[in-house]
Amino acid sequence: MAQIPLAEILRPQSLDEYIGQEHIVGKGAILSRAIENGNIPSLIFWGPPGVGKTTLAFIISRQLIRPFYTLSAVSSGVKDVRNVISEAREKGGGAILFIDEIHRFNKSQQDSLLSAVEKGIITLIGATTENPSFEVISPLLSRCQVYILKELSKDHLLELLERGKKELEQELKVTITINENEALLRISGGDARKLLNALELVVHSEKDQKEVKINNDLVQEVIQKSLAIYDKSGEMHYDIISAFIKSLRGSDPNAAIYWLARMVEAGEDPKFIARRMLILASEDIGNANPTALVLAQSCFNAVNVIGYPECRIILSQTATYLASSPKSNASYLAIDDALTEVRKSGNLPVPLHIRNAPTRLMKDIGYGKDYKYAHNYQNNFTDQEFLPDKISGKKFYDPGNNPRETEIRNRLKAFWKNKYNY
Repeated sequence: MAQIPLAEILRPQSLDEYIGQEHIVGKGAILSRAIENGNIPSLIFWGPPGVGKTTLAFIISRQLIRPFYTLSAVSSGVKDVRNVISEAREKGGGAILFIDEIHRFNKSQQDSLLSAVEKGIITLIGATTENPSFEVISPLLSRCQVYILKELSKDHLLELLERGKKELEQELKVTITINENEALLRISGGDARKLLNALELVVHSEKDQKEVKINNDLVQEVIQKSLAIYDKSGEMHYDIISAFIKSLRGSDPNAAIYWLARMVEAGEDPKFIARRMLILASEDIGNANPTALVLAQSCFNAVNVIGYPECRIILSQTATYLASSPKSNASYLAIDDALTEVRKSGNLPVPLHIRNAPTRLMKDIGYGKDYKYAHNYQNNFTDQEFLPDKISGKKFYDPGNNPRETEIRNRLKAFWKNKYNY
């Protein structure tokens, strides 16, 4: 008889046992209130692997005591969806249909859900690691409430480790001492399932001992021996895309091509690869080479119309270009810095001289007064204030140290003198 994995044994049965996602299912949070009221809309859970998307869907079904169906988008098709809808209709509707990896459903498969969701025959709960704005068709997305699930914190993972340790001690009748946990946490990458799988592998490798003492060296040794197992079961999927992106960011086209080849050989969705490169082109290259974003967008468009095997060439061209490009994360840092300021200082008023003034009354009370039209001045620039008074002079964009952004920095310094300290 097959052994039940530790992660499955410890799967929470109620919100009280659930770890993480306090922002949506903590006490008084919006989704927990909806569950308590017994009236939830169709939902899309978007977040990284191993943060509790499937578990949360399961808990909702138990709490609401409704018929519960589950499909995997990897192995299910339109026929499976229609069978579930037909059965749910016969039972009077209101069933919950959970679809894991819903981003892998194509348009026709997603279309098959629309009518049943709209009529309330099923309440859809979809789980995805990809941005649903790109992967879920608009008519279906408009009928669902999207909740973003966050990575588990270190405290969450340590709590899971403690639960796993106690369960294994009881099951194997051994004493487990975790002297060091850094390797376990690092291997997990914030994924609860990976964490518990790693703990289980390590403990089972030492279960003949009366006391299992876990340290970083033991974890590394056991996990290295088990990497092939993870590959075959798909556990390395996110590790490989991580290695690919880090190779691009680290300007190593050879490593990038190797990890790309691993994904191509495994039949990875080329859109998934192209989308990650599109993000990297802006996040890690940005204005150091703006053409990178253009090429990455062209790559994404191309793989949508050209499949394997030919699209591997387009992916390769783009990957080598991005890896070889100069790097800058200045735009990424700029928007995050600006968002931090907005959250800290709130909705500061727009200066009167740059407000829109579509009516006579607005003009009379000063909207748009003293605004200087830049194109009327030399070099299409004139010194005027564009930020709210409270944060005047605050610099968000700090150009990177590369030829193109050095040119941008010099231009801004010539324009703004000492105002932004360029």
